[in-house]
Amino acid sequence: MRRLVLVALLTAAVPGCFYPADRGRALEAKVDKLGADNARLEAELKEARSQLAATLPKIDEKVAQVTQALQSLDTAARRKDADIGVQFQKTVEDLSQLRGQVETYLYKIGELEAALGKSTEETNQRLLALQGTEAVKEAEAKKKADELQRPTEKKEFLALAQEKSKAGDVLVARQLYNEFVKKWAKDALVGEAHFGLGETYFTEAKCREALFEYGKVVQDFPKTASAPDAYLRSSDCFQKLKMKEESKLALEELVKSYPKSDAAKAAKTKLAELDKKAAPAPKKGKK
Repeated sequence: MRRLVLVALLTAAVPGCFYPADRGRALEAKVDKLGADNARLEAELKEARSQLAATLPKIDEKVAQVTQALQSLDTAARRKDADIGVQFQKTVEDLSQLRGQVETYLYKIGELEAALGKSTEETNQRLLALQGTEAVKEAEAKKKADELQRPTEKKEFLALAQEKSKAGDVLVARQLYNEFVKKWAKDALVGEAHFGLGETYFTEAKCREALFEYGKVVQDFPKTASAPDAYLRSSDCFQKLKMKEESKLALEELVKSYPKSDAAKAAKTKLAELDKKAAPAPKKGKK
């Protein structure tokens, strides 16, 4: 029963997202304006592409005409040279004009795509700014993680996430752990991924978020190698949250469930220290 209470406490520590409400209307207005600019640029880009699509068949038609004219020169040799030259020159001029239009459309499309890309990037940055610095850091970490070469083998993938975490790049590691959980949802190693996620939050002193991940380990993956450490870390988190009874309960469950683990040895030491602090001071004898 005590274990069920502890597990319930762990899994109830669902991390929340908090966004500052004092960013100001000016920033929101800029985001709205950027959104309107994006819509306008997308409309112009669509129109330019439509014009290009309408022009390309005309070019193909003119090219076909020139090709046909060249192939039938022998047949047309009985016509006057001047007539042939005029007809050929007109076809070449028409083709050149159409090519000029295409180049203009392509240039305009390039400019619109660049402007749209810049505007979209600015809009995303503004939206992230509204959400706060944490959201900005998460977005940067995601971009950095997207640039990494992903191993196809699950153990190597998990090792990469653990490597990033040990190197202090916890936000990138968190991205990788989350990807692992989604990609290999039913694999036994998911327990290790949840523990890794808990460690990234523990490093940032986000104990409630860390407790949620450690709770997933002890509840759903009790046989994973990091399960004893999940209990030990949970105790530390409860301690930081001033939840002393829960912290002690986590240590007791650790010793009970994994008595031969190294984490259990550390738990016994901590429990002895707690008992020592809780013991009443010896009474002084009367003289």
